[in-house]
Amino acid sequence: MANVSTILQDNAVAPHPIPEIDVLWITAGLGCDGDTIAMTAATQPSIEDIVLGAMPWIPKVHFHNPFLAIENGDDFLRHFHLAAEGKLEPFILVVEGSIPNENNKEEGYWASMGTDPNTGQPITTCDWIDRLAPKAWAVLAAGTCATYGGIHAMEGNPTGCMGLPDYLGWQWKSISNIPIVCVPGCPVLLYLLYMATGRAPMIPLDDALRPTWLFGATVHEGCDRGGYYEQGEFAEEYGSHLCIVKLGCWGPVVQCNVGKRGWMGGIGGCPNVGGICIGCAMPGFPDKFMPFMDQPPGSLLSSSAVMTYGKAIHALRRFTQSSLNKEPNWRRRVPNPTGQNR
Repeated sequence: MANVSTILQDNAVAPHPIPEIDVLWITAGLGCDGDTIAMTAATQPSIEDIVLGAMPWIPKVHFHNPFLAIENGDDFLRHFHLAAEGKLEPFILVVEGSIPNENNKEEGYWASMGTDPNTGQPITTCDWIDRLAPKAWAVLAAGTCATYGGIHAMEGNPTGCMGLPDYLGWQWKSISNIPIVCVPGCPVLLYLLYMATGRAPMIPLDDALRPTWLFGATVHEGCDRGGYYEQGEFAEEYGSHLCIVKLGCWGPVVQCNVGKRGWMGGIGGCPNVGGICIGCAMPGFPDKFMPFMDQPPGSLLSSSAVMTYGKAIHALRRFTQSSLNKEPNWRRRVPNPTGQNR
């Protein structure tokens, strides 16, 4: 696969600012709707800030999400039908949940949203993607399931589900020449809106189509417990404040900045609150990270090596620390005129 960063450098986005844009958010994939629910508590900005126009230099946004919309039924689906017919432009398509394979069975369907007014039959999630993606200004896969398949795509699943890049193709681009934007874990929307007004360059993505500023570093590099790892201090049970690699944490190799960013309002992050990282933001999740709770094979060697010198380093630091916890010798107490020590 070609390097995405190289592809992006040769493309320009939004030569003419877009004054208004619709966001069509599909939650009809195989998922838990966790990204939609998480978005209701998002800050910096909140979804209200975006929809009510509190953010400067972005288009006016018309937001269509089945859980958060005032409309329902046919009134809600009207915007999706208009977009599929080419009568609602421009729009950003957001897909939440993994994409099932509707061709691996003789009858029935795996996932759908609404019914076809002509046939009365359910419109499958795949049909909506097929109709909408070719007309979208940009396409965003929100959450681990939509990006790489997630827990539903583990080996042996009957749905044959996959992430959006596997469904559309990893080299797929929108009508504005933007690759699929994959945000495993939690969604990104504001950057694309700034792109729509020409206020931001092409979104920088890595080879897994993830925004580089979110997934360039590992969980471990932003973890509150990183110093304990360096000193070879590992927790033997949950509830400890020490490094939890031996309890099954994959943080040293998983690309995600949740340790620095937190979950909501800068608060949280799996290792920060005592939970091991199970690699949910990675394309290899869940199969390559199982069984959960077992110490990662690679960490057996690295943690043993760390313990060899970590304890020595810790002892030397304690020695230096004890010296620094004492005032300099020249600050000795001297007798005052009354003969008493100060």
